[in-house]
Amino acid sequence: MKRLLPAPWLTLALWLLWLLLNLSLSWGQLLLGLLFAVLAPLLMAPLRPLPIRLRKPGTVLRLLGRVAVDMLVSNLQVARSVLALGRREPRSAFVTVPLQLHDANGLAALAAVCTVIPGTVWSELALDRSALLMHVFDLDDEARFIEHFKATYERPLMEIFQ
Repeated sequence: MKRLLPAPWLTLALWLLWLLLNLSLSWGQLLLGLLFAVLAPLLMAPLRPLPIRLRKPGTVLRLLGRVAVDMLVSNLQVARSVLALGRREPRSAFVTVPLQLHDANGLAALAAVCTVIPGTVWSELALDRSALLMHVFDLDDEARFIEHFKATYERPLMEIFQ
């Protein structure tokens, strides 16, 4: 069964998404969606990193909550900075964050977090995965930003994935 459906939850999600996007429960759409939902994970399986083993589900929930709060706060901070652009220029900077997280799934999750938090952009990952280059829209204190980033995002992801 695992050979036919390497990711059963993904297959189910793709099938439901197909049906939702097509707004039809006709036999043709049901079968075409099922074909797509089964074949896509099979064809993409070589591209997937190692299987994910989530440890500490409580940490996952706390991290998701923290990311949601940070998204809201960061949106407001960026909006305030943009609206006050004539009064004070933002102090944009590239910051090199040393990393202890080396798990591919953890790094992918960290990249997703950086993507959804306004004001930060994941710019480059060192080849040996030892450092991350980030662009920060308005940086007050580099050392404080690095410590906050590591404590808030990297450490929980290390607990979850390593």
